[in-house]
Amino acid sequence: MVQASPAWEHLQAALTAGQGAKDLVQQILTFSRPTLPTRQPLRLPLLIQETLRLLRATLPSTIDIRPTLIPTSGTVLANPTQLQQVLMNLGSNAAHAMRTTGGVLEVHLDEVNLPSNSGVASPPLQPGPYLRLTVRDTGSGMPPEVTARIFEPFFTTKGPGEGTGMGLAVVHGIVTSHGGTITVASAVGQGTTVTIYLPRIADEPLLEGPTAEPLLCGKERILFVDDEEVLAYLYQELLASLGYAVTVYTRSPDALAALRAAPHDFDLIITDQNMPSMSGDLLLRQLRRLRPDIPVILCTGYRSLIDTERTEALGIDAFLMKPVTAEDLARTIRQVLARRSAPQG
Repeated sequence: MVQASPAWEHLQAALTAGQGAKDLVQQILTFSRPTLPTRQPLRLPLLIQETLRLLRATLPSTIDIRPTLIPTSGTVLANPTQLQQVLMNLGSNAAHAMRTTGGVLEVHLDEVNLPSNSGVASPPLQPGPYLRLTVRDTGSGMPPEVTARIFEPFFTTKGPGEGTGMGLAVVHGIVTSHGGTITVASAVGQGTTVTIYLPRIADEPLLEGPTAEPLLCGKERILFVDDEEVLAYLYQELLASLGYAVTVYTRSPDALAALRAAPHDFDLIITDQNMPSMSGDLLLRQLRRLRPDIPVILCTGYRSLIDTERTEALGIDAFLMKPVTAEDLARTIRQVLARRSAPQG
């Protein structure tokens, strides 16, 4: 594949999504027992550009993304996956605020030197050099009583099934754990501006990551079920770029109805376990009545589900532990389909 082609860029974005999406699950699973993530000297412009490409693939065309990034911005000591999760959460929230009318999502990155009386709070910052990341939308905005609570765990203004209330709490936790702070300014009808300050460090040689192995491809038809809409469609982009025909549902009953209507239109089912309307294992019991022979991969964040007895009872071909990487997903799909197609006996 030509690296300059749109298909190559699409694939690279999908691969980054597979790696970056790990943090969504990992942050929630470890929210009550935080650990110190691996950090490295990091320049933010490239990471922001990559993340905005992922967001562009998931946002409606009525939302215009306008980045203004100073390419010579200094270095921060940070975990790139966590900072990507911060951007994805802020971008998704901004998109939700503009979902009915469309609008503009502005992302700015610059350098500032804060004096001792800067007034930046929550938590207060020491004077010195910082990178300032500003995410501004032209959406519906929020009244003061909502703005005051947005970083509280499980607080959400979204309807049932649209949000958990964990996203901004995780964002706040990530920023403060990096020694930074976050502020929000909003008014009804005037949009929202989120500003993040991260301590700038002396420039150091950046770490080079290992060269990724090519992902395994295929042409089979996959039914993919996950109630997290952003993740579901990012993985749809990933699998489609690998050659698969992918049908995505974010509600278990809808996936069940699709298989009932055309039980032989799919070669493989990949489903999340923890979903509000119908859990993954309950969905599988229903699916097995329609297609006892179809291979199934179950994604879960709980190791207690992975045992021989449960696997046999549910007829599961493979488990994938969350957070799921693109490499694990691509490899497991080929392994499961190969076992199913291998001669028996």
